[in-house]
Amino acid sequence: MIEDKSPQRTPVENLGEFGLIDFITKNFKISNDSTITGIGDDAAVLNHTQSTVVTTDMLVEGVHFDLSYVPLKHLGYKAIMVNLSDVYAMNAKATQVTVSIAISNRFPVEAVNELYEGIHMACKAYDVDLIGGDTTASRSGLIISVTAIGEQDADKIVHRKGAGDGDLLVVSGDIGAAYMGLQILEREKAVFKANPQNQPDIEAYSYLLERQLKPEARKDIIKLLGDLEVHPTSMIDLSDGLSSEVIHLCKHSNVGMTIYEEKIPLDPTVITACEEFNLDSTTVALSGGEDYELLFTVKQEDFPKIKANPSLSIVGHVVDASYGMNLVTRSGEQIPIKAMGWNSFQE
Repeated sequence: MIEDKSPQRTPVENLGEFGLIDFITKNFKISNDSTITGIGDDAAVLNHTQSTVVTTDMLVEGVHFDLSYVPLKHLGYKAIMVNLSDVYAMNAKATQVTVSIAISNRFPVEAVNELYEGIHMACKAYDVDLIGGDTTASRSGLIISVTAIGEQDADKIVHRKGAGDGDLLVVSGDIGAAYMGLQILEREKAVFKANPQNQPDIEAYSYLLERQLKPEARKDIIKLLGDLEVHPTSMIDLSDGLSSEVIHLCKHSNVGMTIYEEKIPLDPTVITACEEFNLDSTTVALSGGEDYELLFTVKQEDFPKIKANPSLSIVGHVVDASYGMNLVTRSGEQIPIKAMGWNSFQE
């Protein structure tokens, strides 16, 4: 539990709101030319010479994360990644973030500092400026709200709409690992509850756990596509599972899609873990979520540019809307794609 993580516990009220803000933000530096004024004034001042992209996400304890197995530093890092991923899904460069938190009195200053160490690590690694936010009290645990800001030339921004008949459907990296990492963590939590003396052996699951606890937004894929001179016709990030994101692209582009089971990129550790948990790996890839890879469509003439790249997998193609959205199994059967991704409003 969070109360046991540090031998020192400094109540937040000892510092006060402004003292806490000064303490947790003292190491944040400005690195983007578009940031004119950051933390320390009534509002931040930005000067974007391109179109501005803005996105926001909220993470709520007990809904989006469980502090019994999620380290606060990892949580801070992940909170930034979740938002940067949406900026990159617009084919934009992320430049600034704001972070607001609501905390209960069970969180000492040391715990809040650990959270912001993760936030600082993410901002530094991705060359993003923390330019503001808010802190307040909470009676229901920890709540984190992040807003990410980016920029891109108007004609280079990529939307969910824009996919055309015959376009290729491409996914970066591999998918399903984050969901299986969550299954490992939930299992070990249950084992610990039954026997607190039990020491988990999770070394074999390091890749899966990293994908769940410390995901990376795919800034590198945006650079790769630029270097290859490939401009996606539509794009979305994989946060809620492949099936849900395919449906989003189809809905906004008014098209259908066919994806092929054998083309879905799965890390071998995902397949092994699925066998261990008696889960179907394709179902996990379709429904798991939290991979934060990029799913996008490109024109067929761009095929030679991407076909041999190990970071990209062509998993299907766009068809006329009348054909619907279907998964072609390894046996050749066509199965309609349904939204099965995670929904925070479901019990």
